[in-house]
Amino acid sequence: MSQTAVVHELQHLHGDGAAIAVVATPAAARQSINELEEANSRSGSDDAPQQQQLSLFRLGTIAAAITGVLVASSMTTGLITVALPTMAKDLEIPEHLLLWPASIYGLTSGCSLLLAGAIADYVGSRPVYLVGCLLLSLSMLASGLARTSTQIIVFRGFQGVAASCCLPTAVSLMSEYFPGGRRRNVGFAIMGAGQPLGFSLGLFLSGFFVDSIGWRYSWYLAAAVSMAVFVVAIWALPRKKKRADVRVSWHGLFRQLDVVGAGMASACLGILSYVLAMISDGPSQIKQGRNIALLCVAGALLPTFIFWMDLRTKKNMTALIPNALWKKTAFSTICVMVFFTWAVLNAVNFYSSLFFQDVQSLPALQTSLRFLPNAISGIILSIGTGMILHKFSAYWIVLAASVISALSPMLFAIAEPTWSYWYAQFWAMLLSAVAVDVLFVVSTLVITNIFPPSTQALAGAVFNTVAQFGGAVGLAVMAVISSNVTEQSDYAVKTSPPALLEGYRAAFWACFAAMILSVGIGCAGLRDVGKFGVKVE
Repeated sequence: MSQTAVVHELQHLHGDGAAIAVVATPAAARQSINELEEANSRSGSDDAPQQQQLSLFRLGTIAAAITGVLVASSMTTGLITVALPTMAKDLEIPEHLLLWPASIYGLTSGCSLLLAGAIADYVGSRPVYLVGCLLLSLSMLASGLARTSTQIIVFRGFQGVAASCCLPTAVSLMSEYFPGGRRRNVGFAIMGAGQPLGFSLGLFLSGFFVDSIGWRYSWYLAAAVSMAVFVVAIWALPRKKKRADVRVSWHGLFRQLDVVGAGMASACLGILSYVLAMISDGPSQIKQGRNIALLCVAGALLPTFIFWMDLRTKKNMTALIPNALWKKTAFSTICVMVFFTWAVLNAVNFYSSLFFQDVQSLPALQTSLRFLPNAISGIILSIGTGMILHKFSAYWIVLAASVISALSPMLFAIAEPTWSYWYAQFWAMLLSAVAVDVLFVVSTLVITNIFPPSTQALAGAVFNTVAQFGGAVGLAVMAVISSNVTEQSDYAVKTSPPALLEGYRAAFWACFAAMILSVGIGCAGLRDVGKFGVKVE
């Protein structure tokens, strides 16, 4: 019943795991239901999508169509990771804009996700998802056709906006079409496997094309994959039956959705991401009047957003993210852990690529091959996590994965350029994405079960916003640390491999500290989280 849609404080129950995604004691269930109803009364709660009875073949096709966009989107992350040094030379990207092709995607995506998720909950996830797939394909094609640094940065920004239409709706569609319990666990696990699969394809294809016919063809291929997903999704995703008493209109959109709240949240995240990207060029950027003014605006928007959420809740109106949700320990803890974990992953991927190419002077193809353990372990872990969540406590799974991933930046920090790849770097790559792949499945299940069925796209937007913002912050902070240490090194030539290595090592140690902090937060905040997919009698 409805209690399984909102409860996140899970207890150990025995059962055969047939129907329910998340379980709790009856008292905890009633308490969570009352809290959410009081905090987030929604006039359209009766409009929650009804799960359809679909065959296993149709469910498999749906999962493939939904996962496909994650594969295509993650491919571009792999492409940028390996091809960025070559792209910078071909497009004459200035040194102070070197990170922008990578960071602009997270900036535009992060500040668009909440608004896209809120709109999808009103007009429907399917049309928003299809539009996003089409725009994603076009922006990838444009990136491959770019001839200047400005063009690649602008097209990558458009790609982030397009992805913001796909990522939250993918979560919503998965929740809508997959029943609770083990099937939903496996569905989200397949979704999670799409990211390392796409990333690995992007790495390999980028390395292959960079060393052969050129990096542009890898973008053309990514655009073709996204277009194929768009075509398949048109057929695979069932159309939702329209209710005669529900009409979609601009008036209804602004009346039922918290557009003002979404605008404030998006503006705040966008401003912070922009300032962080500017600071990544050097700490002195923080002293510029423009950046100080933007930080003041972002600082003012945060308490204003909290006040606005409280005001709409008191007036019994739809609130984007009710303040009461942050009082739920599992929700707030998961969000913080997602933030730190994605920050570390982005930084480790970027600086390990620079380590291989700038310090060890390896070609692009050799660099991409060294990322394969990362991708292979990610695919296996994502699917495996979905298979065992109904048998083992998610608390211990998440903590173990986080501890294991913390070893990755530590191994990179102590590795010597002269060491064999198999001595430390192989194990660092193998372990780097363990926490991300496990946490993707667990956090998606926790967050989607806290939000009501009628706002699953918003639930997906919250998860992806935290992840994207964490990645942007991680890249910016580590860039500041690395550049500062390199500049203060004793080497006369700051672009020499030894000088760069000192900065990279400092960034890796900072990533290690961030993962240890994430483990500590998880130990304290996820103690009540248990199994997923246990049947309630």
